[in-house]
Amino acid sequence: MAILPRMILRNNASTTWAQLCFQRRTMASLLKGSKAYVNGQWVEASTGKTFDVKNPVDGKVIASVPDMSAGDTKVAIDAASKAFASWKETTVRERSILLRKWFTLCEEHKEDLAKLLTMEQGKPLAEARGEIGYSNGFLEWFAEEARRIYGEVVPAPTKGKEMVLIRQPVGVAALITPWNFPAAMITRKAGAALASGCTIVVKPAEDTPLTALALANLADQAGFPKGVINVVTCQHGNASDVGKAMCDSPDVGVMSFTGSSRVGKILYRQCAGTVKKLALELGGDAPFIVFNSADLDKAVEGMMVAKFRNMGQTCVSANRVFVQDEIHDAFIEKLKSKIEKALVLGDGMDPEVNQGPLINQPQFTKVCSLVDDAKGKGAGVALGGTKCEARGGLYYLPTILTDVNSTMDIFREEIFGPVVSIIKFKHEEEAVNMANDCRVGLAGYFYSNDVGQCWRVGKKLEVGMVGINEGAISAPEAAFGGVKESGLGREGSHHGIDEYTDWKYLCFGGMQ
Repeated sequence: MAILPRMILRNNASTTWAQLCFQRRTMASLLKGSKAYVNGQWVEASTGKTFDVKNPVDGKVIASVPDMSAGDTKVAIDAASKAFASWKETTVRERSILLRKWFTLCEEHKEDLAKLLTMEQGKPLAEARGEIGYSNGFLEWFAEEARRIYGEVVPAPTKGKEMVLIRQPVGVAALITPWNFPAAMITRKAGAALASGCTIVVKPAEDTPLTALALANLADQAGFPKGVINVVTCQHGNASDVGKAMCDSPDVGVMSFTGSSRVGKILYRQCAGTVKKLALELGGDAPFIVFNSADLDKAVEGMMVAKFRNMGQTCVSANRVFVQDEIHDAFIEKLKSKIEKALVLGDGMDPEVNQGPLINQPQFTKVCSLVDDAKGKGAGVALGGTKCEARGGLYYLPTILTDVNSTMDIFREEIFGPVVSIIKFKHEEEAVNMANDCRVGLAGYFYSNDVGQCWRVGKKLEVGMVGINEGAISAPEAAFGGVKESGLGREGSHHGIDEYTDWKYLCFGGMQ
């Protein structure tokens, strides 16, 4: 039988009139009605069709947006392609100034952006504020990085030649972004692309298009020329056609996608026809290792951040938790106590809530299925292990599963939910081998006070990013990305520019 946590449940049974008025004011200040943004204009789908955006807290419709098609997408690509002819000729200073203006407007509207994000995505308001700060940070970073897209002067091997390498924008950038970070995953790509001199066509996730449209509105106010930034919205039924139109278009120079490895592989194949550049940030199955030498209190704090941020719905969430035998039981008890005391379930608009609902029914069903499979194959339940009956809907109780093993689906599948899967181990080599026993490698974490072990394990983990005694690793200054089937390329940092530029070699002869 599942052991239910004693955490607080906040039951905001109905939306108050004051909340409804606030929601309307927030959306009115950030959105231009039920329209998408193409070629500097707010437009409807060519068919006139729309789809509803629902609050995952209660399923209520908060807005409707255009359900655009492949044809609409081609119009947006054409607009971006025409705008590229002049945008690529702007100076880095001009691009930097526009990005800085966009950043400033996003900062001025950061509270409204955070509340809009919470309404459509469900994450608690404190986390939404954190995401908007993170999101705005990419605009600020790339506003500065635009002026540092340097080339190289290469010493020539023969007399009479001068050799220079310069970087040029690749063209139109197609950006497909996920629902779990609807603001930051746009600005992390768009900031780099625009700084490089590319124009962009953004397709946000069907669950969370409003934040993308709000960002486009603020970019429009910042003064970006028409066609430089375009946002195409569509629901799930049209998503594959829209994505394929982006992949097939010879006018698109680079495809940047954040999402599942399954969809990433489809886009990878579809982009082969035009041999365009690809930047793929795909799924993870992050290991979190706690060694005997670790400070358990710090390890528990790190776990709370790495696992329960956004209800475990992040690509870098701790997925498989390996705990060394000597401290195994103590770690579980400390973690259980912390969860019971710290986590509050409810509507993310409530300032006391730090755990909201899962994003949609398919995701909720997946979490239930993975936990039930593990329990059916012998996993123990130290906490939770079931949906939250008190709240209903898409709420799942924060859960601790013990005695998890490789026969269980949860050992190899990214759960994207508030579930801690604990595996006991004896030796360092065993933990590292189990951590690396998967086809993805985005992030990994471990806690140890043994300096030699920190170097060894940090180098041996087959992931693109490692948190060593740290559960929060993301920052605009850091190179974000994975290895194996977790993707190609890096986002953020000065390396983020690489995905949107080509190197050109200029060889000057007759220079004697």
